[in-house]
Amino acid sequence: MPRFTLSPRGLLACLITACLAQSVIAADAPVAASPQTTASNAAVLKQLPFTDRTDYESVTKGLIAPFKGQVKDASGKVIWDIQAYDFLTKDQAPESVNPSLWRLAQLSAHAGLFEVSPRLYQVRGLDLANMTIIEGDDGLIIIDPLTMAETAKAALDLYYQNRPHKPVVAVIYSHTHVDHFGGVRGVIDEADVKAGKVKVFAPAGFMEHVMSENVYAGNAMSRRAQFQFGSLLPRGERGQVDAGLGKSTPSGGTVTLIPPTDLIDKALQTRTIAGLEVEFQLTPGTEAPAEMNLYLPQLRALCMAENATQMMHNILTPRGAQVRDAKAWAEYLDGSLARYGDKSDVLFAQHNWPTWGGERIRTFLADQRDMYAFLNDRTLHLLNQGLTPLEIADSIKKLPGSLDQKWYTRGYYGSLSFNTRAVYQRYMGFYDGNPANLNPLPPVETAKYTVEAMGGEAAVLEKMRAAMTKGEYRWAAQLGNQLLFANPDNSDARKAQAEALEQMGYQSENATWRNMYLTGAMELRNGVPPHAGTSVSVDMVRAMSPQMFFDFLAVRLDSEKAAGHDLTLNWTFEDLNKDFNLTLRNGVLTHRAGLNAQADASVTMSKATLEQISLKQLDIPTAIQKGLIKLQGNGKKLGELMTSLDTFAPQFNIVTP
Repeated sequence: MPRFTLSPRGLLACLITACLAQSVIAADAPVAASPQTTASNAAVLKQLPFTDRTDYESVTKGLIAPFKGQVKDASGKVIWDIQAYDFLTKDQAPESVNPSLWRLAQLSAHAGLFEVSPRLYQVRGLDLANMTIIEGDDGLIIIDPLTMAETAKAALDLYYQNRPHKPVVAVIYSHTHVDHFGGVRGVIDEADVKAGKVKVFAPAGFMEHVMSENVYAGNAMSRRAQFQFGSLLPRGERGQVDAGLGKSTPSGGTVTLIPPTDLIDKALQTRTIAGLEVEFQLTPGTEAPAEMNLYLPQLRALCMAENATQMMHNILTPRGAQVRDAKAWAEYLDGSLARYGDKSDVLFAQHNWPTWGGERIRTFLADQRDMYAFLNDRTLHLLNQGLTPLEIADSIKKLPGSLDQKWYTRGYYGSLSFNTRAVYQRYMGFYDGNPANLNPLPPVETAKYTVEAMGGEAAVLEKMRAAMTKGEYRWAAQLGNQLLFANPDNSDARKAQAEALEQMGYQSENATWRNMYLTGAMELRNGVPPHAGTSVSVDMVRAMSPQMFFDFLAVRLDSEKAAGHDLTLNWTFEDLNKDFNLTLRNGVLTHRAGLNAQADASVTMSKATLEQISLKQLDIPTAIQKGLIKLQGNGKKLGELMTSLDTFAPQFNIVTP
């Protein structure tokens, strides 16, 4: 039966690091910054307002108790260690880090419990996201209980060590990414939820989008997230310094999920929670397909979830996701500005640090709105002139007006280059209109022809090294990619490509780009790291409906293996009193509700048995032997279906074929 691989932000990078525990350290060390990289980074100091220290004041404002320790799991293994970033205390950025990124990395290294305003607190720096704690009249409201139960518990413990011990009476999931719900069992007990003592609020569509993001493309997303978040890189001046929205994700730990009890399903909806009025603003299709902002009128506080952070966000995240709607994103930000801009004394989000003061809040929201509107409108302007995605990305060098000089619009997580291509994809798809690109050769064949046409491997390698000498690393990396896809065993090419990627990583202002470049270089030097452990979240599997289970079976199905094995199976869940029938036809698996009178076989089991099989706690023959599965009819047909399913290899190649 299938193993459910779950994606990171999707399942983000948390499950990646859970599997690999940051155990891979480069044996072949990265090179030093080249003279060209040193000069490029030095030039950044003259381009941006480094004398503006406002964010350094904001990031420490309201500090009650710093966090400088570690968080461990039940076995005693360290899953979070903020001290790994102590190297960031140096005032001057090293030559191997873009000074703008170094500045951000310093800011996000501040960890602890902070008072945002009376009755409103945040724990920052114990996970990728923030956990917000609101003191209600009769208990606590928690917004976004982090990624892991262990880090969430540590965050709540830090709060309780410094504030009165009130019970948690409500949890709010602001959106569907795992760093905003995965630690929920660290702060509440499901028994209290079932008893009605604790409410769990979420935007409409929450469970459906959690499952769709974390299961169907989960294996590929998880692998790519290792690159995006730099989860396998050593922390340091030539390694991972930040993840853009925070330091990183926990290395291991327990991802949990308690389904919401109350869904917010209106554009604007007000609820009274723990004696406080909370106005929810739904923002579907922005940073997540199901997301919502919150306004607390009694506290004059506005929570922007992940829709307005202290940087440019992603329209399409490099790990993979559905393309977001930059136009709708800008419109929702404008709605927040219009509705709450004059009524807010503090704006906080579930990443980074807050913004205080009405005028600063209004400017911040207006600038963020203008940024996403520009990404949408300028891309459309240029695509209507016939420019292709890469041409558009290369022509937009900076944001217009004063936006380019605002720290909170810099491309630390999202980037102009990636976001403009994402907008193009949303409107036009991946095809650029050139018939030569309708049916190009795949990468390996293209590489072999290209290398041959350029005079062979030695000639291409010589051209690559010449480009690197001139600091033309983008071109060098393109040449190196052709060499490696033509011959991945060329050790000189691997070394040269690693060096080119490292220089681009050192120059990158974008944290995720740096991580991707440096992870690629690490794997070229030392190979793809092995996979260990499991990427299964027990709560995620339990929360899957039977329909979702069957949908993922269809993803797992190898159509070539399944061809010629047409069948129909009835499937009954006796504890749910629900029936389904599965049809395998033309190598395609579909399902419907209800039974099919012509089915080849019938399978009867409980949902709990399905969960055990999915989690590899039980296999089908044993379940049949124990009477947990009742099989009637032609049992061979069930076997034919099961043998047609693939198990995805989690550690596939990326920088080599």
